[in-house]
Amino acid sequence: MGSEITDLDAIALSRAIHARELSCREVMQATLDRIERLNPAFNAIVNLRPREVLLAEAEARDAELGSAKSGKSADSAKSSKGGRKGSRGWMHGLPQAIKDTAHASGLPSTEGSPLLKDAVAREDSLYVARMKAAGCIVIGKTNMPELGLGSHTYNALFGATPNAWAPGRSAGGSSGGAAVALAQRLLPVADGSDFMGSLRNPAGWNHVFGLRPSQGRVPGWPKPDQWVAQLSTDGPIGRTVRDLAALLSTQAGHDPRAPLSMGRPQSFVPGPRASDEGLKGVRIGWLGDLQGHLAVEDGILAVCEAALGRCAAAGAIVEPVALGFSPEALWQAWLVWRRALVAPRVARLLKTGPREQIKPAALWEHDQAQGLSFAEFFRASEVRTDWLQHLVAMFERFDLLALPVAQVWPFDVRIDWPRRIAGRTMDTYHRWMEVTLYATFGALPAISVPAGFDAATGRLPAGLQLMGRPRGDAALLRAAAAYEAASAALLARRPAA
Repeated sequence: MGSEITDLDAIALSRAIHARELSCREVMQATLDRIERLNPAFNAIVNLRPREVLLAEAEARDAELGSAKSGKSADSAKSSKGGRKGSRGWMHGLPQAIKDTAHASGLPSTEGSPLLKDAVAREDSLYVARMKAAGCIVIGKTNMPELGLGSHTYNALFGATPNAWAPGRSAGGSSGGAAVALAQRLLPVADGSDFMGSLRNPAGWNHVFGLRPSQGRVPGWPKPDQWVAQLSTDGPIGRTVRDLAALLSTQAGHDPRAPLSMGRPQSFVPGPRASDEGLKGVRIGWLGDLQGHLAVEDGILAVCEAALGRCAAAGAIVEPVALGFSPEALWQAWLVWRRALVAPRVARLLKTGPREQIKPAALWEHDQAQGLSFAEFFRASEVRTDWLQHLVAMFERFDLLALPVAQVWPFDVRIDWPRRIAGRTMDTYHRWMEVTLYATFGALPAISVPAGFDAATGRLPAGLQLMGRPRGDAALLRAAAAYEAASAALLARRPAA
């Protein structure tokens, strides 16, 4: 029965709880049993809360519903903690582990750093508070790279999180723990954040869906800066598009403490006809390897093109297209922005402990930013503005733009980053993820959809990245739902447990 429960997607689980077919306690019990069995090998969830406390919270959720499954009557709900009665929302009773970048009150917010191992959150991040208000029960945190840097989930505090499909390979990152927990059915749905592909890359490498929402769609609070530091955004990961869209609907919406945040429609969940019609007539521009600019391992482009073939079969019009903008100019502008935003975080950490306890990549970002002038940053901002204007023109011709999610297959979990791809040397620790910056720098919504597996072993997943128009999250999710329907056989595959 436990595996049957954890096999359910988040929306199906929610329906079963609200229909009293399952109790919140049963769901929590099954989830914790699976975590106890699999998490020692996958190291996806960290700082797990005590079982007895979580089961008691699940029973309290049952009492609120007056569920017969809980062994309590509707009248007993009146005496539950706080006197609540009824459903808190669609996530009522769902176990949720929060990515360790975010704050969950009472739990450590370590960001994978030994210097932050005792940093206990006093309040929730805004999107976490919204998820709690919708009824989820926070059970712990999900693992990530130190400070979220490097797109490979390992750190000196908790260790590495291996790939859900190939445990000797990387899970990606920085939302690697979230993606692996989701793929291995340790969670029904997951949250994460994305700066340089941190929601998209681990989703692609673990055969699930990961969405980087439009800039400002999910407000980031509390944060030291609310005006400039907008390249990173929180967002959802799901095993289905509907789950992912439901979580986005909970996370999104304007908050006055985040002045650049935007409002949202009532729901991002695609309608019932999206699976059949979401790609009909949709024009997709396939950017490939940017006419040879990107170093890409053998087989990646072929798998993505096969995924685009499924889009075409569902009614899309797929056409190869040149980027039409200097990728090197974008890269250099990106480096300036990234250094400017990462360096202050590292500087704050340097005040708490020695350099030797900080990841070399983080120190490199910090040191490269020393002497950075406002004039240099402003020139990089002008390049970014030109890039946005160029994208707006491209979207007059296309509805979506497509790229691989990553330029390599999941690499050996024991290395920190790949030095060479297709015979070309990578000059920075993140050049191998250059493919993800185009959506980020344009503030575009971008979704990673499962594309397929490598031909050699058949167990290394890859993702296709679909980028939508600015603020076009809903249309992007409709297209993803149609892709999902056209890829049923592929998506039915699941990793060994």
